[in-house]
Amino acid sequence: MPQIVDTGILFALADRSDAWHARARTYVAASSEILLAPVTILTEVAYLLRDRIGPDAEASFVASLASGELAIENLTSADWARARDLMRSYEWLGMVDATVVAVAERLKVRTLATTDRRHFGMVRPAHVDRFTLVP
Repeated sequence: MPQIVDTGILFALADRSDAWHARARTYVAASSEILLAPVTILTEVAYLLRDRIGPDAEASFVASLASGELAIENLTSADWARARDLMRSYEWLGMVDATVVAVAERLKVRTLATTDRRHFGMVRPAHVDRFTLVP
């Protein structure tokens, strides 16, 4: 079963000064599951890498995508509709996080690799009582 990743975990993997860096690297290195990124997180990751680390970090990220290091999941019309509903139910939940939840629900994924404990910990997905948040 794939494991969905969010923006924070991918940024933490790249930024050695991030508080989550060591935990993220250790976890990802030990995991045999496919890392699956909803397409909506990619521009957010790229922006943060360029803005906070520099253009080389962003270019490395794009190279990793080109080489298939990360599986990408496109959204369906139903995912977008579910994201809209989630944003209405949780007014503090932004589009990117709402699409992460929608994709996880559609694929019946229980585990999210994330640094965002606050938001993903408060969401009640349709397919499980709570997400398992790692690392």
